[in-house]
Amino acid sequence: MKKLFFTLFLGLIFANGKAQNIPMTFHNGSFKSIPLIIPGVMNPNLSPKSNSGVSLEVGQKVYFFSNGKRNSKALLFIVDDSFKRDTILQIDEIIEKRKLELLN
Repeated sequence: MKKLFFTLFLGLIFANGKAQNIPMTFHNGSFKSIPLIIPGVMNPNLSPKSNSGVSLEVGQKVYFFSNGKRNSKALLFIVDDSFKRDTILQIDEIIEKRKLELLN
């Protein structure tokens, strides 16, 4: 019985170690609201000139609307190991760069 509990305990430790949550801040420096889609997490609408705190797991996808319409969902970025804790992401600037990439 002790072996079973020990095995379950180790399993929980290693299972929790796989998913890494990274806290970050989404900053909208523009004068327009920015709707985003974060599947399984939330669909935030970033207010103009605002900050929004969020913790996302490595591998989480974040989408935006490339032409401002709800039917134009495009991938903005995928959270990976290069994201540092408590980074402030300039979402309005990232979107502008991503729109240029999508045009090419």
